Amino acid sequence: MVDDDTWSGALHRLWQAASRAEEVAALADDVYAPLLATPGVHLVVGTRWDEDATLRYMRALGADGEAPEIVATARSMPGAAVREPDGEPVVTQASADELDDSVWPEAEFLRQVPGASVVGCTFRLDRLGWAGLSVAVDASADTEGVARRLAQAVDVIVACHTGILQRGREARRGADDALLAEASLQMDSSLDVEDTLRRVARIAVPAVADGCLVHLLRKDGPEFVAATHVAVQQQRALEEAGRDDPWLAALLAQRDDGDQALFLSGAALEGSPFAGPGRTGGGRHPTVVSVSTLHARGRVVGSITFVYQRPEDRLPDSAFLDSLATRAALAIDNALLYELRRHAVLSLQEHLLPSQLPAVKGWDLSASYEVGDPMLDVGGDFYDAVPRPDGSIALLIGDVCGRGAEAAALTGLARHTLRTLLEEGTDPGTALSRLNRALRQEGATRFLTAVVVTMAPRADGTVLLTTCSAGHPRPLVLRADGSIGEVVSGGLLLGILDDVSYESHEDSLAPGDTLVLFTDGLTESREADGTYFESVLPGRLSALRGSDAAHVAESLARQARAFRASGQDDIALLVARWNGITPSDGLLLLETLLEQAALR
Repeated sequence: MVDDDTWSGALHRLWQAASRAEEVAALADDVYAPLLATPGVHLVVGTRWDEDATLRYMRALGADGEAPEIVATARSMPGAAVREPDGEPVVTQASADELDDSVWPEAEFLRQVPGASVVGCTFRLDRLGWAGLSVAVDASADTEGVARRLAQAVDVIVACHTGILQRGREARRGADDALLAEASLQMDSSLDVEDTLRRVARIAVPAVADGCLVHLLRKDGPEFVAATHVAVQQQRALEEAGRDDPWLAALLAQRDDGDQALFLSGAALEGSPFAGPGRTGGGRHPTVVSVSTLHARGRVVGSITFVYQRPEDRLPDSAFLDSLATRAALAIDNALLYELRRHAVLSLQEHLLPSQLPAVKGWDLSASYEVGDPMLDVGGDFYDAVPRPDGSIALLIGDVCGRGAEAAALTGLARHTLRTLLEEGTDPGTALSRLNRALRQEGATRFLTAVVVTMAPRADGTVLLTTCSAGHPRPLVLRADGSIGEVVSGGLLLGILDDVSYESHEDSLAPGDTLVLFTDGLTESREADGTYFESVLPGRLSALRGSDAAHVAESLARQARAFRASGQDDIALLVARWNGITPSDGLLLLETLLEQAALR
């Protein structure tokens, strides 16, 4: 027997248990047992109803039972809607035999107690449904006391359920916030457009939805770019829907910048690729689709479509989806802007360099250029190869201090000035002096380094190198036998003083020798332990003995890029391999040299 004090203690324990429970159904033992201990009570039945009068479950416990028995689940009973309370709990007292089975599914159980009367309380549990708690009592029971205890139990149950929902909402908000934070980190960690789009789709599944489609907005309409699904067999169907389905394309085309997340289900999905079993949904729960517009910086960049195959209470709300869409849109827009800037910078960089190197008999010429700055400002490295009136070739390479528009302007000025002077036959030292004077007259605020090498074949098959440098790294020579030589050169940087003269130094190449000019981005590439590529460059170059100019240039640039853990400078290489000349070419060259000597 349970007196009032014991009953109060039971309600208190119920409240404490609710702080640990995840749903009211888990509290059945704490409700049923004290009620069954009330004098005259033989059976307790609890029901949970959805808003549309669908019986979600029914639990019953008799005085001789050890645990509540689930006697019905998910049964539609439209007649029971008359029991649905509008506001306050409704208490009913009646004979079990008088109960209408279409309204009271509990009747089939309550009648098992001979001559029983029923005391029941129907109450609103939450906005999604309502519940009932009924007991079968004999003639000895204090029905008013039982009704009072039912009402008290219902008050505690509703309060507990409200607390459980609140904790669930708080936990959901915490999980949502954590997911949004992680999504931002993941999506912002890449500036590659395709990688960013794939990350958007992967982050959302399965944390947000069972499937995800991402589209970019192009001039001619939505363009499918990424999709993922928890079920491998549904992945291809989802991709096909995103790529080719006219229903989805029409839906996405209607979305604009001001739209919030749109949820579609049931009849709204008729004609869509998501309707019907075996499509991109196909589970035991009805398919729900949401579409969120991706808009950033005042423009629509695309859309993200989620496909859900889960219970309604596990669907995200519009505020969460809008927040996720905003973050995804900014990440995608940043990647798109970065891609545009990268193409613009590379295009400008290409225009600052020769479109191709000249083809000259006896020479194998090649170059390589690696952009090193991840922010993609235009670099200041330049190079060129210039045929000269006397039959020689002039190679030039330089590096403007810094990056950006001003560096690009000086790069263009330096390269074209040197090219013009060298084409006219000006010697390297004079060309550098005149460039220095031009920089000072222009009021350039940046300095630059450069080296000019003229290569003149001689009658004996060797080549005379005349080198003049303005503070630039010394060129290297890869000899045919694999040994490495350094071309002596030195001089003041360009753009520092008004009047500067530059000395020339001579060297020679034999057939099979390779001359390598480079900027300091190559030598200053640094490994994680602080080692510079300059220290390993001679060995790396020697290992390329016998290679053509293109392989030498590309291999050294690739090795430096793989070598460096720090350093963001551009890398420019200009390589010239002397292959020698045939005897007939030698006679022609000798005649040319004699004619030039006579003219002098």
